[in-house]
Amino acid sequence: MSGTVKYLAAALLSLSVISCEKFSYLIGGEEKTGGTEAISIVPKRSTLEAAGGKLYLSVSAQGSWTLTATYPSGTASWGSLDPTSGSGSKGDVLFRYEANTGAARNVTFTLKSGGASTSVDVHQLGQGEGQTGRYGYDTAPMDWLELPACKAGDGRELLVHDMKGNKYVSSSKSGLRNWSCYWDYDAHLSLWVAYPLNKSIRGSGSRSDAWGGYDPIIPSSMQPNMAGTYGWGTRGHQLPSADRYVPEAANISTFYPTNLTPQDYDFNGGAWAGLEGKVRNYSDRSDTLYVVTGCCFDKSVNTTPGKSGFAVKIPTHYFKALLYKGSSTHASKTGGYIAAAFYLEHDGKLANENFMNYIMTVDELEELTGIDFFPNLALKVGSSVANQIESELTPFWNN
Repeated sequence: MSGTVKYLAAALLSLSVISCEKFSYLIGGEEKTGGTEAISIVPKRSTLEAAGGKLYLSVSAQGSWTLTATYPSGTASWGSLDPTSGSGSKGDVLFRYEANTGAARNVTFTLKSGGASTSVDVHQLGQGEGQTGRYGYDTAPMDWLELPACKAGDGRELLVHDMKGNKYVSSSKSGLRNWSCYWDYDAHLSLWVAYPLNKSIRGSGSRSDAWGGYDPIIPSSMQPNMAGTYGWGTRGHQLPSADRYVPEAANISTFYPTNLTPQDYDFNGGAWAGLEGKVRNYSDRSDTLYVVTGCCFDKSVNTTPGKSGFAVKIPTHYFKALLYKGSSTHASKTGGYIAAAFYLEHDGKLANENFMNYIMTVDELEELTGIDFFPNLALKVGSSVANQIESELTPFWNN
């Protein structure tokens, strides 16, 4: 990843190092001095839902280490660590935690190695607390590879859909996951949509053109009316309709306003459409391609007409982050994974541009967007290999 510690620090994770002798290390992209060796502990997320579950932590140390979980004075233990000791870096330390039926509570994880020590706090929501708008998740309870990091309390929610277009509950109740989006209640847009893709998931058929429906996860009053265009340009899919042909309900869900953005007509049918086709080509050559499609609108000064009673921001840029899993020789030294990204200005003048001119590493896209992509990759291959995957481009992407 591109500075895992940097992005998690931006998400209000607290990292500290205490020791006597001097060394240099990085926190938040700045060089610090501390003890005999650089160590860090990074939880996958800083806020846990009230329901019980599991949290993975990434430990970085040069030698042997111990890890403990402590709870505020007067409170009982509500979780367990495995393992509690080891040597070197480990990206999949597991903390199993119980459901919280009372008030919000904290746990402090402390890592010690040699003469150095560092701690980080994790917060579990109380019963009845949770989602920003109480429709989705404030932070992701899933460890799916396609999901970027969510920031607790940022006013956005993770909405997760099943193949019937409804809210995903669990694999036993809802079947396969379909797509997830990070919905912004103020902008009435999704910052990103994340989904797995391969031939089997995509299927074959034709699009439903089911314009005008609403996402059932959140109230329709919060969503733009997509029976017609925004009154500007066209309606651009983040998860392309052609990536979800079957079942029909899955295709219909791609027409939800939570998956759509106002998009320039020439841009939509030009470089962007070409890139969507290339992504499908990549997925055909993979076991699974994990895709994040998104748009940048925080700095946008342009909006659509207020057809729905509110204006919708017109994105300034669009992006894709891709994580390949498969047997390509280009991925043989990185656990079967490679990654790439694209970042395009939202401009109709790019209609005839070659989208390959805008390919970059995932690290570079993280720098441009401030989003931490594929934070769960380290759980599969370890932090050092994950960093390598996100910092380089292989020839696979040029074919």
